[in-house]
Amino acid sequence: MSEEGKCGGSAGCGSGDCGGDCESCKGNAVKQRIEEAMSRIKRKIVVLSGKGGVGKSTVSVNLAFALAATGAKVGLMDVDIHGPSAPKMLDLDGMTLSSDGEKIVPVEIGTLKVVSLAFLLQNPDDAVIWRGPVKLGVIRQFLSDVAWGDLDYLVIDTPPGTGDEPLTVCQTLRDAEAVIVTTPQEVSAADVRKSISFCRQLEMNVLGIVENMSGFVCPHCGEVTEIFAGAAGEKLAEQYGIPLLGKIPIDPAVSAGGDAGNPFARVNSETPAAKSFAAVVKAIG
Repeated sequence: MSEEGKCGGSAGCGSGDCGGDCESCKGNAVKQRIEEAMSRIKRKIVVLSGKGGVGKSTVSVNLAFALAATGAKVGLMDVDIHGPSAPKMLDLDGMTLSSDGEKIVPVEIGTLKVVSLAFLLQNPDDAVIWRGPVKLGVIRQFLSDVAWGDLDYLVIDTPPGTGDEPLTVCQTLRDAEAVIVTTPQEVSAADVRKSISFCRQLEMNVLGIVENMSGFVCPHCGEVTEIFAGAAGEKLAEQYGIPLLGKIPIDPAVSAGGDAGNPFARVNSETPAAKSFAAVVKAIG
C-alpha cells in the first residue's frame, strides 16, 4: 500500500490485491455492508428542515413511535450529532449501545429500535466537537453496522440545514424519502425552501410538509388560537406542488411529553395535536 493509502496491486486501487487494507477497498466494504443492511428495510424516511427550532425531532420521534404503534417494525436513527434529542424524548437517557459480536445492537422500546450518538457519550453534557469526515464515518457506521434487521420503516432525524449529516444520509440512501418540517412564519419558510431545493437537486422524493406549531391549543377549553402569523406550510405546498401532510398545533402536552420521555402520540390520542399527527402518519403510511 502506498503512503497515500492507495492499493499497490496490479489491478489498481480497490481490486482487493492489497488484502482489503487500502482506503478504496475499505470504502467498498462499508458500501456493501450498507447495501446489505438497508436492503432489509422497506422505507427510509428522512425528516428535514432548513430551520432550527421548528420541532423536527418532536416530529421524528412521534412519527417513529406512531408507526410502531400500528404494528409496523420501525427504527429511529438520530443523526443530530451535536444535539441528539431522541433518547430524552423516549425516556432512554443513560442507555448505551451494545454489541452481539458482529453488529451494534440498538436500544429497543417495545417494537421500536433506536440508535443515537447520545448512547455513546459518557456524559450527556459533553460537547461533540467533530469535523465533517468524522461525522460522516459515524453515520455510515450507523447504517452499516447496526443490527436493524427487517424493518418496515427507518425514520432518520437530521439536524437543521443542508450540511454534512443530511447530505451523507441522502446521498447514501438513494431510495430515501423526505418529510420537511416548518412553522407558520415566513422566516421559517425562507429556510425550508432550501431543504426543498436540496431534495430536488438530489432527486429525492418529498412525501410532504408538516407545519408544526400551527396555532395554540388552550389547555383549559381546547380552543386553537393562531399566534404565529403566516401559513408557510400551505404556501410552500402550493408553491412547490408538495402535499401538506398536516398542521400540528402547539399543545402543552406535547412539550410535557417530550420532557418526560412520553411521546404525545401515545398518551394524548384525543387532543387536537394528536389527531393532527395521526393524519400525518396516515398520509405517510
